[in-house]
Amino acid sequence: MSHRPSSGLAAVSTALLAMSRHLEVRDVLKTIVASARELLDAEYAALGVPDDHGGFAQFVVDGVSDAQWKAIGPLPRQHGILASMLREAKVERLADVREDPRFEGWPSAHPDMSDFLGLPIKDGDETIGALFLANKRCPKPDGGCGFTAEDEELLSILAQHAAIALTNARLYERSRELTIAEERSRLAHELHDAVSQKLFSLRLTAQAAAALVDRDPARAKGELQQVAVLAAEAADELRAAVVELRPAALDEDGLVNTLRTHIQVLDRAHTARVTFDSRVVRALPVAQEDALLRVAQEALHNALRHSGADEVDVVLVRRGQGVVLSVTDNGKGFEPKSVRRAGRHLGLVSMRDRANGVGGTLTVESAPGKGTTIEMEVPGG
Repeated sequence: MSHRPSSGLAAVSTALLAMSRHLEVRDVLKTIVASARELLDAEYAALGVPDDHGGFAQFVVDGVSDAQWKAIGPLPRQHGILASMLREAKVERLADVREDPRFEGWPSAHPDMSDFLGLPIKDGDETIGALFLANKRCPKPDGGCGFTAEDEELLSILAQHAAIALTNARLYERSRELTIAEERSRLAHELHDAVSQKLFSLRLTAQAAAALVDRDPARAKGELQQVAVLAAEAADELRAAVVELRPAALDEDGLVNTLRTHIQVLDRAHTARVTFDSRVVRALPVAQEDALLRVAQEALHNALRHSGADEVDVVLVRRGQGVVLSVTDNGKGFEPKSVRRAGRHLGLVSMRDRANGVGGTLTVESAPGKGTTIEMEVPGG
């Protein structure tokens, strides 16, 4: 840019790298808006993703405080300049947006805006968003717009990459939704199989006790004791399944507290001792925290259901800018050379995919009779 010739290319590069670093749609939107505002030195920036009902599914702003945004009220509708950008898919560069015939006013708490630069974000022929900036921080020519043709060109470049980042983020979220649906289906099958078997055995044992109560009270008592054992096992299966089905509270509680709560419940629900230790772990990007939680859940599931372990230890520690998660059990273990067969059985393939998906790594150490350690490392952000 003319007033920052040496920093323009570096600023564009920084903005593009920042956008490609995120996988969550909301994070991508925030990064696009913040990058555009900083790149063009504007006071305000916003990005709206339209819904199919004349409003916006998501609307992200930068330069407006939380208190201001709350006072402004509901999300805007698709009208005026915004509607024009979405429908006509063309750039709008205005000296004073308030003087445009399409301008329909703002809510009372809305900040005052004058010069304006907006353009659509397109994926092929589809307009997937509208990105705009207001109040360029520079001297304004008399009756002219502070935003220049060069600014328009830079914002167009940013919008093209924003479309790619936003599309990729949407694909990632859809993929994750499918994965979650598959996990829930797996849990439902396991719940059905395990609990159905327990209830069937419980029913037969209760019938046997009823048949023996008159002629052999001692044997009937033994059968009734077995009924109590089977009922307790069925309850354990139900509790464990409920824990895995319950949505994680990452947004509210963070990774450490969510893991701690999850492990405390597992420790109560299973006969094995399950412990958790966390050492100086800072907040991570949302996608990395989600992947760590899911891998921990899968590894714990394996240890508690398949390994025969009576002790499982989960540790979360900081390593450089990133974090390392380890789940160790003292169960029967397996031969790492048979990893293809074991991987299918223990979900190691999906765990590796989760780790790779956030730029991390997954390692597995195991040996017959010597337990298993699954370790995942993520780079942080």
